[in-house]
Amino acid sequence: MRTLTCWSVVAVAGCFAFAAAACENPTLVSIPEGKASTLEQMLAAQAQVKTYQAKMNQYLACIDAEADTQGEKAPNEYKALMVNRHNAAVAEMEGVAAAFNDQIKAYKAANPAPAK
Repeated sequence: MRTLTCWSVVAVAGCFAFAAAACENPTLVSIPEGKASTLEQMLAAQAQVKTYQAKMNQYLACIDAEADTQGEKAPNEYKALMVNRHNAAVAEMEGVAAAFNDQIKAYKAANPAPAK
């Protein structure tokens, strides 16, 4: 009986893992070093960060939709997994934005605007 219970848990967990895997986390963007970059490189990085953020928002929506599909009947472990995935994605997005903003500041410090 215990073996049957273990296999049932494994099967249920596998189904939830497959559903959660349907949401693909976008790859991180490469942010150039601001003080050594050209304006074109920084503008290209800005476009990449915007694309990354849009993909991450889709990823978050996917995670939330998966969690909503399972509803309140989902096991607590699954709910915790989805909350952790959501929170990790938000933290990653915030980290990318902060890193890009730091490099923008470094670029501006290395390339001050000409005086008028």
